[in-house]
Amino acid sequence: MIEVQGLTKHYGDVLAVEDLSFTVRPGEVTGFLGPNGAGKSTTMRMVLGLNAPTCGTATVGGRAMAEQPAPLEAIGALLDAGAVLPSRSAYHHLLALAASNGIPRRRVDVVLEEVGLAQVARRAAGTYSLGMKQRLGIAVALLGDPPVLVLDEPLNGLDPEGIVWMRGLMRRMAAEGRAVFMSSHLMGEIELTVDHLVVIGRGRLIADTSMADFISEHSVREVVVRTPHAEALGRQLTGAGAAVQPAGEDCLVVVGLEASQIGALAAVGGAELHELALRQTSLEDAFMALTRDSVEYSADKDAA
Repeated sequence: MIEVQGLTKHYGDVLAVEDLSFTVRPGEVTGFLGPNGAGKSTTMRMVLGLNAPTCGTATVGGRAMAEQPAPLEAIGALLDAGAVLPSRSAYHHLLALAASNGIPRRRVDVVLEEVGLAQVARRAAGTYSLGMKQRLGIAVALLGDPPVLVLDEPLNGLDPEGIVWMRGLMRRMAAEGRAVFMSSHLMGEIELTVDHLVVIGRGRLIADTSMADFISEHSVREVVVRTPHAEALGRQLTGAGAAVQPAGEDCLVVVGLEASQIGALAAVGGAELHELALRQTSLEDAFMALTRDSVEYSADKDAA
């Protein structure tokens, strides 16, 4: 488990993270979201003991990283998949890490097989594609068989097959009782993978909630209605208190009434329905709406 309490980080006059508190629990994949410049990487580095906080604490299994007797067995991390000597093979990169951390040699073969690099393990890492380097970084994170994983943009560089594999790996790690803490800008994958969300903006906590609750709280439930009687039905629904937006000659988008209520009103008014479908906001829509005021770099702002 990762516990963050009152974490704050100043870089001179710049406040990167402010009074941040949250918990990453075993058995869950926790997504860490925020616009660029929100403080995600800084927070992850403080959790890993790579950056010292100005104040506050970050512990893994109840201990700060500096107090961990066997760091790679306490937490596995992927921050920069390119952090490997180009001339060194994947096998010898992992072997050196294992030897220096008291990890059995057999774990090298296990993780190479796990990430799909066993057949190319003796090749120089400098010849690897971006996706292969990403898999090597994940192998490093798994090397100590840790109960906690911190993964910064683990899907970068992976092809569709690799993304599906990575999604399955994170779900399996959580199912085994591990705490998985991952960031990504791929909202579709976050929505498919994550159980819990921690969202920050400008270094401050915005949301700490389950995926389902986040989408429910920050989404708008719309009902798409297709009917050859759109104009008349639109007036009827507006009179019933709904917000109605035409979306083409025979289509309405309705907010404020449930599909069953719309169907009942259509029956009363004699309107023939060709489609009556609920459309709920995606994670991406909810995230964009919630963090709109926390975006540091915006194309719209630049154009203004």
